[in-house]
Amino acid sequence: MSYYSFDARTEDKELRVEEDVEGQWLTRCFHPSPFFLFYFPSTREEAHQAQQKSLRATEPTMMEPKEKMGRGKIEIKRIENTTNRQVTFCKRRNGLLKKAYELSVLCDAEVALVIFSSRGRLYEYANNSVKGTIERYKKASADNSNSGSISETNAQYYLQEASKLRQQITNLQNSNRNLMGEALSTMSLRDLKQLETRLEKGINKIRSKKNELLYAEIEYMQKREMELQNDNMYLRNKIADNERTQQQQQHINMMPSTSTEYEVMPPFDSRNFLQLGGSAAFLELKRVK
Repeated sequence: MSYYSFDARTEDKELRVEEDVEGQWLTRCFHPSPFFLFYFPSTREEAHQAQQKSLRATEPTMMEPKEKMGRGKIEIKRIENTTNRQVTFCKRRNGLLKKAYELSVLCDAEVALVIFSSRGRLYEYANNSVKGTIERYKKASADNSNSGSISETNAQYYLQEASKLRQQITNLQNSNRNLMGEALSTMSLRDLKQLETRLEKGINKIRSKKNELLYAEIEYMQKREMELQNDNMYLRNKIADNERTQQQQQHINMMPSTSTEYEVMPPFDSRNFLQLGGSAAFLELKRVK
């Protein structure tokens, strides 16, 4: 007895005859889904008949292109038939449980699956614990919500601060233009008087500071003048002393170089003195050589 499987939606099947290593003829039935592939033994005649049938089926394909029949799209909506709905629920539930198991094993992920049927029956799967996974989910959700609220609060605060700073910059720019005598058309009489008062106060402060700096500069210059005068007087005296010293040195250098010898006076002798008219006159004899 031959066994084969086919897709109930397309009824597409293909038979191919192959010879295995041991020399037995096998007929392979191909199904579009990889989960349906069957081998079953057959006689040589049945194998050749199946091969000829397969070749005849492929001949029109070689001559004219045959439209490929793909899987039709299923509209996702509620199944009205109760029996079909229950069958679909069972199939999809089993597939979902299988995928959850494969995900937990292949990716080492913590998976928890909770399903309630339309009748209220509970189906669950967890590789660790459903309650533990749910508690972990609650904690992660709370942390994310708190971080999100904090981030939102920080964003609002920064937006408010940026708005305040922009307003301050605008006010300072307007005030600066007003001080320069610009953009006065939008100012009222009261604002102009206040601006005038501010300018007068500012001018008075500027003049006071300017006079203070001028007085300090004058005092410093006067002190510096006295120091320079003292230095000048000292230098003049020094120059005069040097000039006198040079003149004396020049006078000494200009005198004749003659040598004079003086004879030693002899002992006093009264005979060498003459007395005239009651007064004595002393004559000193000198010999100049």
